[in-house]
Amino acid sequence: MSFKDVYGHEKQIKVLQSAMAKDRIPHAHLFYGAEGVGKKTVAEAFAKALNCKSGRDSLDACDACSSCLKIDHGNHPDVITIKAQGQSIIIQEIRELQEQMKFSPFEGGKRIFIVVDADRMNIVSANAILKTLEEPSASNILVLLTSRPHQLPATVLSRCQHLRFNPLRRETVASFLEEKSSLDHKSAHLIALSSGGSIGKAQAMNDESYLTTRATVLDIIARIKTKDPLKLLSALNDFGQERKDIMERLCILMTGYRDALVYKETGDRDSLINQDYIDIIKSVAESESGRDIVRCIRAVDRAFHTLSQNANKQLTLEVMMFTLGRYRE
Repeated sequence: MSFKDVYGHEKQIKVLQSAMAKDRIPHAHLFYGAEGVGKKTVAEAFAKALNCKSGRDSLDACDACSSCLKIDHGNHPDVITIKAQGQSIIIQEIRELQEQMKFSPFEGGKRIFIVVDADRMNIVSANAILKTLEEPSASNILVLLTSRPHQLPATVLSRCQHLRFNPLRRETVASFLEEKSSLDHKSAHLIALSSGGSIGKAQAMNDESYLTTRATVLDIIARIKTKDPLKLLSALNDFGQERKDIMERLCILMTGYRDALVYKETGDRDSLINQDYIDIIKSVAESESGRDIVRCIRAVDRAFHTLSQNANKQLTLEVMMFTLGRYRE
């Protein structure tokens, strides 16, 4: 994929192309923004534009030369992607990067290292890459990708050119789904509403299992309204057992309460994420005070962040459910 094929991020692409046109490309970039928003896609398009054999004058890749085709197939010797091995990016990965930087690019004009989830570098790896940032090489470019820039050392952040990737407009995500996934307009629009401006998330949502999960989770809101403690506990089974599945369901639950608050305050159905569940949203908005809905949002958000720190899953969900149902110790 070249710059011209990227959905959204026109401002970010313009910044990169401007640097290319002036031949003043920073040796280190930090692309940061929500997961799945398009950081890696733009980084790969950047790598293609820098190494394209026939598209340099247009500041974009031609998608047809040998260099572009190799990058598309993941076997270009001068475009290296570094990912975490297990839970973190280990020192060995960074040492191999440093070793490769000692030599000139094999084929292209620039060698590009794309570090995915750079915040997952452990302290040893981060310190090692800092040395690379302090002693840049003209023929090597480092692109760090992260959705959690605050978890990177300040010394690393200060030596990178920052480029923020904002969530895409709903219309942009819907267009992508219609054109690339052949979804009908209504389905594409509904998924785009729930995607948070992330094409990656929208693609993950585009399957029957996610739609079923969303229906189940939003139904939990209706059951919580009964304030029956037994029904509250039985609803815990719908969150699953895996931490990743639970957190996905908490995100859906959050959108439900968010919609209820928006509808209560504005009455605007078009601003809702879950427009196809207006009956549940409207019921909560009409039966609960704005303060209580905010309390519910905070309870779900607290559970999400508690689980992200590896807290006990069952206890965290039980506390959340009784808070949502106004049952307190």
